[in-house]
Amino acid sequence: MGQKDKHGDSASRPLSKRQKANPNKDMHGSRGSLKSLLMMTITEPDNWEISSCSGMKYGQYVEWEKIDPEAATRYRQILGGNHDELKSMGRTGFWAMPHTLRAKAYDHIINSIASNTAAQDAELYHRLTEQLFEEQKISTHPFPVFMEDGEIPLYCLNKAGLNSVKKILVCINKNLPEVTFCPILPALVSLLLHFSEDEAQCFHSICSLVNYTDPTKRYIDQTFHTSRASCMTFGDLANKYCRGIRKLIASSHQNLFEFYSDWIMWIFADLPFTYAIRVLDVYLLEGYKVLYRVALALLCLYKVSVASRVAHVEDFKRDMKSFVQNVSRHVTAEDLLMKAFRIQLPPRKELNYLFNANKDALICRGIHQRQSYQTMDLGKINSNVVTDTEMRVVWAWIPERFALFNPIKLYCTKEHDRSLSSLYSKVVGFKPTVLLLRTADEEVCGAYLSCEWMGQKRDSGEELSFYGTGECFVFTLRPAMERYQRTVTQISGISDKNECLKPPPPPPPKSTVFRDSMANIPSANCHLQSQQSCKCPAGNLDRRKSTSLFMAGDEKQFIIGGNGGSALCLQAALTEGYSERCDTFESPPLCRGHFRIQSLEVWGIKNP
Repeated sequence: MGQKDKHGDSASRPLSKRQKANPNKDMHGSRGSLKSLLMMTITEPDNWEISSCSGMKYGQYVEWEKIDPEAATRYRQILGGNHDELKSMGRTGFWAMPHTLRAKAYDHIINSIASNTAAQDAELYHRLTEQLFEEQKISTHPFPVFMEDGEIPLYCLNKAGLNSVKKILVCINKNLPEVTFCPILPALVSLLLHFSEDEAQCFHSICSLVNYTDPTKRYIDQTFHTSRASCMTFGDLANKYCRGIRKLIASSHQNLFEFYSDWIMWIFADLPFTYAIRVLDVYLLEGYKVLYRVALALLCLYKVSVASRVAHVEDFKRDMKSFVQNVSRHVTAEDLLMKAFRIQLPPRKELNYLFNANKDALICRGIHQRQSYQTMDLGKINSNVVTDTEMRVVWAWIPERFALFNPIKLYCTKEHDRSLSSLYSKVVGFKPTVLLLRTADEEVCGAYLSCEWMGQKRDSGEELSFYGTGECFVFTLRPAMERYQRTVTQISGISDKNECLKPPPPPPPKSTVFRDSMANIPSANCHLQSQQSCKCPAGNLDRRKSTSLFMAGDEKQFIIGGNGGSALCLQAALTEGYSERCDTFESPPLCRGHFRIQSLEVWGIKNP
C-alpha cells in the first residue's frame, strides 16, 4: 500500500526537531509531527491489486512449526500456561524471538483479556473501512480527537504500514467516540501492527484494550482527566521511589507539570523499538502498573545521568526525551526490565485509590484540558521561615492532588499567640498541612501532615494516641534540602487487622468552617485512608506497627514520628523543641537536638 501525500510519505516530509536529533528514528519511537494539520489523508495503492487483507496470515502458506520446532514447542507452552506462568514468560522474554512466536503469543494473550469487545471486530472493521474509505484512492478524514499532538511513532514501519496505522486510528475514532484523549493509541497501533495478521486484527486488539472489564487492572486512559490523573499518580510514585529529581527540577524553576506530562510517552514513543516491544510483552499481561515501573526505572537512570551535568541542562523535559531515545548507551532492554521489577509498588487497590483521588482533585480544581492547567505562583507567598525557592521545593514534594492548589498561611508565631492551643485553633478543619520551622541557629525544617491536627485531652497516665498515614513526611531545607519518608507499599493508610485502632475523630461541628473547601477530594485520612491510632507504648510495638506512628499531640506537646525517637517534638509554648533520629520516617535529627524556635508557620491548601 503506497502513499502520495506529503504527510504520509516519511521520506519526503521535513524532519521534525525530534527526528533531526535522532538519525536512527525508524528504530526508535520517534514521531513525525502532524500537529499543524487538522485532517489525515489515507492513500490507497495505485498499481497493485490487493485484497482487503493487508498482509499474509502467519503460517498461512508455510508450516512454520517444521522450520522452527523450538518456537512451536514454546507456543504450545504459551497456550497451556496459566496467568502467573505467562507473566513469568513475558518478563523473561520467553516469546521474544522469532517474530512469528511473539505474534502468536500476543494473539493468545489479547484474546484472553476480559473485555466487552467481540470476535466480530474484524467484520466491523471491514464495514467501517468500506463506509469511511469507499473505493476512493485518496480520502481525507478529520483528525482523531484522542491524538494530542498529531504524532505517529514510526517503529520501522514502511509507507504502507504508516498508511494502515492512519486507517486504524480513523476507524477507532469512529467506533469509540468515548475515547477523547489518549496520546499512546498511535504508538500502540504502530507496535501491534507489527504482530497482527492484518489491519482488522490490530483493530480488534486495540478494542480489547480499550473495552477491558477486568476490575483489577487498567490498560488505556480514555479521557483527559484519566490521562492526567495517571500522570499525577506517576508523579506521586516518583516522589517516593526516585527521591531528589523533583527537588532538582523545582529548585531550577522549571515546570514539574510539563516534565511529567510526557511520562508515558517516554515508553510509547521515545524508547527504541526493541525496548518498547519488551515493555509491550508484559504490559499486555499486567496492565498499567508495568508502565509505572518502567517509567520509574527510566527516571532513576536519568537522575544518575543528569547529576553530573545539571548546571548545563536548560530544559529537563527535552533532556529526558533525549536520554530515553539513547537509553541503549546506559542499559539493555533486559536490564531495564529487571530494574523496573525490583521496584516494589503498592498493590493495585492502593494505586487505584491514589488515581481516583488525583482525578477528583482535577475536577475540583476545574482542570478539564491541558490549557486550563496553571502553574502555582509560589513567588507571591509571604513567609517568615522559607524563601520562594524553598517553598517551591516543598510544594514539589507534597502529593500531586494537593500541589494543584495554592498554599494558604494558617498560623504564624509572628502574627498569632505563641502556643499550641492557639495553633490548634487556627488549623482546625484543615488537612493536609505543611509545618515550617526555623530555629535560633537558622536551621529550617518541617513536615507534611496528611491529617488534621488534634490536641487530645487525656487523663493523667494516659498515653498519646498516634494517627496519620504513609503520606506524612519530614524534611530539612537548611543547611541542606532533604526529604525523609519511608517507602511504603500502603499509600492510603489501610490498616492491618492486628493493629490497635480506633475510629477517626468525628468531623468538626457545623459551626466550624471547613475553610479549604476540599471535602470532595479524598484526603489522606478519609475514605480508604483510615487514621491509624495506637495507644500502645512505642517501645513495645513491632517494626510494622511502628511505622504508623506519624503524629500525636495534646495541650503540652505535639509529636511528629513516634518510634525510635521523635522526628520533631514541639513544646506547649512553641519556644523550644527537640529532634531525634526517627524510625517512622527513617530520618536523622532534623536539626541540632534541642532547639529554640525563632519562627514557626503552618500552611494549608486553598481551593480557589
